[in-house]
Amino acid sequence: MRLVSFGDLVLDVIVALEAPLVRGDDRPATTRVGAGGQGANVAVWAAALGAEARLVAKRGVDLAARLLGDELEARGVHLFGPCGGETGVVVSLSSGSERSLASDRGSSPELRADELDPAWFDCERLHLSGYTLAAEPIASAASRAVELARAVGARVSVDLSSANHIDERFRERVRALDPELLFATERERERFGELSTSWIVKRGPAGVRLDGVDHAAAATELVDTTGAGDAFAAGYLVGGVELGLEAAARCCATLGSLP
Repeated sequence: MRLVSFGDLVLDVIVALEAPLVRGDDRPATTRVGAGGQGANVAVWAAALGAEARLVAKRGVDLAARLLGDELEARGVHLFGPCGGETGVVVSLSSGSERSLASDRGSSPELRADELDPAWFDCERLHLSGYTLAAEPIASAASRAVELARAVGARVSVDLSSANHIDERFRERVRALDPELLFATERERERFGELSTSWIVKRGPAGVRLDGVDHAAAATELVDTTGAGDAFAAGYLVGGVELGLEAAARCCATLGSLP
């Protein structure tokens, strides 16, 4: 199965705190640095789970972009998209079951529809990060990506990604795409409102709810929840709900968002 993930490629900085931060002082921490961004996370997990995975994203032209491109290639992901500007950085402060993000998306949101090559979207599944629908010009590029993928018979899924960017314009963009499947947290689902499609609601340690049916989370040793939702999405798209829950459990047992 060929899956195309459409979204960001950023430098992920994971900071696992041993205790809460103290204003104006120091705290010990364990860190991880590598490829990240919701688009990249889904593509890497899909490749690890047996799919032919592609990531379409706008990359920077700096050293970080070259390092991230090399990492994705080593992980079996085919990377497509134009280069320009600077690589984004996302810092995740993790304390096990909870995390907080500080996000600089770099040049990723500058991807334009006229920069897309139809050949990139020859796939069975197109998965879009909700961040791509939060602003222009990448929102128009996402719409064009859906058009190109559907022209070859692909099914489209969208992850709402964050409740903070869900406003009426965002809702209009999602509805215009008419995705076959929506991924959301409970807060995102409530904030978005109604849409006639299949919903997968991610409920953290309670598992997921698929079209109203609950599925329990797989047992795991909790280290860090960063990227668990992306791992689930990749697993679900590749092999269904059980593979998705297994991938999420694997992700939670390691520091960082990648397998």
